[in-house]
Amino acid sequence: MSLPPARTLPETDRTRLLRRRQRGSHELAEICEVLDAGLVCHVGFVGAHGPCVVPTTYVRVDEAVYLHGAPASRLGRADGQPLCIAVTLLDGLVLARSAMHHSMNYRSVIVYGEAALVTDDREQLRVLAALVDRVMPGRAAQVRPPSPAELAATALLRVALTEASLKRRTGPPVDDPEDLDWPCWAGVVPLVERAEPPVPAPDLRGAWPAPAR
Repeated sequence: MSLPPARTLPETDRTRLLRRRQRGSHELAEICEVLDAGLVCHVGFVGAHGPCVVPTTYVRVDEAVYLHGAPASRLGRADGQPLCIAVTLLDGLVLARSAMHHSMNYRSVIVYGEAALVTDDREQLRVLAALVDRVMPGRAAQVRPPSPAELAATALLRVALTEASLKRRTGPPVDDPEDLDWPCWAGVVPLVERAEPPVPAPDLRGAWPAPAR
């Protein structure tokens, strides 16, 4: 997925970084890089019974985030509602000599916006193909495309990338000078998300090559 042209999103009351501003960014390309690296987001909104947070898959296409769900679900009925989308990538455990200086290395993006239900068939097909390729690159060209009945049973919500911010932490622990001689190990335990060897379906017909990710 190509990145949008370099530009800075406007800082709003909701995206203003109040703590450790040096770790944050409103650069759209940097925000999109984090969104493109994630597979799951958490969507917050106010439903019929109060605040709700729903984990779901998503895909970024151009300058919008698309959410996938069922039309009868709480998220699928959120057309026109304000949403908050959170994506977090955990990169490492930061182990300091002091209990209070332990931390995590991470990249996170928060997106605010209003959900818009996708009703155009061409846009819906294009986004669903991008969503399948997001799970496994090149997969959309290999599988059966959605039928009209499947499209009718699918809700896609679009949230424009106009109000968002990024925050991240990198590097080793930051201990107080008086703690540097404390007798314990300090450093970073890197965390990496990885795919295990593919497991074929029990009813797979034919000797098809397994995907490589």
